[in-house]
Order: sequence, then structure tokens, then C-alpha cells
Amino acid sequence: MEQKLIPGDNFPHINLDIVGGESLQIPQDLGGQFNIVLFYRGHW
Repeated sequence: MEQKLIPGDNFPHINLDIVGGESLQIPQDLGGQFNIVLFYRGHW
């Protein structure tokens, strides 16, 4: 299991498949110095 992030850690590189067949590479596709990433597990 991966270690938890603590303040000051760099966010790990993650490639996510999103709706519509596109992908999102975090943190490369996010702009700016500060970002919020929210993972929501919806039900449908």
C-alpha cells in the first residue's frame, strides 16, 4: 500500500480515464501552483 501524502509532498503522477474516452494526467494537466483533486465515487 502506498504511503499517505503529508503537507509538502508532491502529488504522485496518475493517469485517469474520464467520461467520453479522454484521459487526464495529474498533475501535468492541472494548471497553477495549487490545485484541489476530489475523487467522488458516484452511484449510477
